[in-house]
Amino acid sequence: MHVLIILGIVVLLVVLFYKSTNQYVQPAASQGTAPAQAMGGSVPPVQIGWVSNGKLFVQGGYGAVQEISSPYAQQAMDRAERSREKNAWKKDTAFGVAAQGNYRDFERHSDPFLISSALFAGEGKLLYFQADHGMGGLFSYDIASGHEERLLHRQQLQLDDLCLSPSGETIVCALRGRGGVSHIATMRSNGDGLRELTGGDTIDSSPTPVPGDESTVIYQSAAIGRDQHGGWAATGHVTLQELNTATGRITPVLEDSRYDFLSPRVAPDGALFFIRRPYEPQQYNAGNVVLDTLFFPFRLLRAVFHYLNFFSLMYSRKPLTGASGMPMQADMKDIVLQGKRINAERALRKEASIGGIPSLVPSSWQLVRRMRSGGESVVANNVSSFDITPNGTIVYSNGRGLFALDAQGRSALVSQGDLVGAVLVQDRAAA
Repeated sequence: MHVLIILGIVVLLVVLFYKSTNQYVQPAASQGTAPAQAMGGSVPPVQIGWVSNGKLFVQGGYGAVQEISSPYAQQAMDRAERSREKNAWKKDTAFGVAAQGNYRDFERHSDPFLISSALFAGEGKLLYFQADHGMGGLFSYDIASGHEERLLHRQQLQLDDLCLSPSGETIVCALRGRGGVSHIATMRSNGDGLRELTGGDTIDSSPTPVPGDESTVIYQSAAIGRDQHGGWAATGHVTLQELNTATGRITPVLEDSRYDFLSPRVAPDGALFFIRRPYEPQQYNAGNVVLDTLFFPFRLLRAVFHYLNFFSLMYSRKPLTGASGMPMQADMKDIVLQGKRINAERALRKEASIGGIPSLVPSSWQLVRRMRSGGESVVANNVSSFDITPNGTIVYSNGRGLFALDAQGRSALVSQGDLVGAVLVQDRAAA
C-alpha cells in the first residue's frame, strides 16, 4: 500500500513539474526581438548590451540585436569536439577503461564558456570576462570586425562587474575568491597589474567610478556570517561604501539595516543612483520546522531518484528520464538576480508588467536617485539592473525587458530578452 502511495506521489510531481516548466520557460529565441516601443516621450538612441544566461547581446541605436560570439570560446569547443571524434572508437573497448576501472566518458561535452560581465570600451569595442570551470579570461572585442584579443587569462580567475575609470586607463572590477568572498580590484586597461584593494570576509562588488575623480570608487558591500565550522550561515544587509584607490581609505556612503543598496552609479551631475530593496534576513522558526517535516518524504523521494539516476548514467549511460524530453535550461522557477533567489513563477503571475513585459522582480526593488544634498526620489519600480550613459540616459531592466527613461521619467521599451542580467550602455555618438 505504501509503495502505491509513493508511486502515485512521484507521478503527480512529474506531471506538475513538466506542466509548470512548459508554461513558464520561454525560448531563447526571444533574445532577437527589438521592439523599440515608447510609452510616451522620446529617448535619444544609445547602444545597449546585456548579459543573459552567460551570453552577451548588443543592440546599436535600438536596431537589430547581435549576439557576441567569442572566437576563443568557439575554438575551445571545436577542439573538444575534435578530441571527442578522435577518441570515439575507444568507446566500449579496453582502451576506454580508466585507471580506476570505470569507463571514460568520451561523449561528455566540454564545459561552456560563460560571460559574467562586459562593458563598452569606446570606438565600437567591448571588454568582457568569460570563464569555464577552470580558466577565466578578460577579452577585448571589436564589434565591426569580430576581432578578439585576449588581455588576461589565468586558472581559477573569476572577475565580475567590470567598469572603466574616468580616464579609461584603469579597469575596476570585483575579484571573486574562495569561500564566497569578493573584493574590489583594479588593473590597467591592457589587463596588466591586477591587484586587490579591499579585503575581509565580505562580498564587495559593483564598483562604479565617480566622474572627474580618477581615484574614487563607490561599491556595494555585505558581510558574510559563518557558523562555528566556518560554513556559510547568512549574509548581512548590503551597504554602499566609498573607496579611495590611491590611499585605500574606505568611507561609508549609505547604510540602513532595513534595506539592501545595490549597483551604485554616479550620474554626470553628481547624483547617485542605486537599487533599493527590503533586506530579508534568513530566519528559521516554528513554521519552517513544520514545512520541513511535511516536505521531508517528497525531498527524500527526490534524493533517491537522483541517486538512482546517477547510477543509471554511470553503468548504462542512459538516464531514467526519456532521452527525448525537454532539454534542461535555466530553471525559471528558481533563479538568482542580484544575489537574491527569485520565484519566477510567482513573479510572472503576480508582479506588474512594464510596457507589456512581465517583471521578474517585485515592485519593492526601486531605482532611486540621491542628490548631493541628500534628497531622494524613486525613478522606477521593478528594477533588477541598470546603467547610465555619460550624457545621463538611464537604461534599466525588470529581468525580461530593457527600458530607457526620457527627460520626464517615462519608460520606453527598447528591447527584451530571456532573463536579462547585467545591463551596459553607451552614447550612440561615442560608439
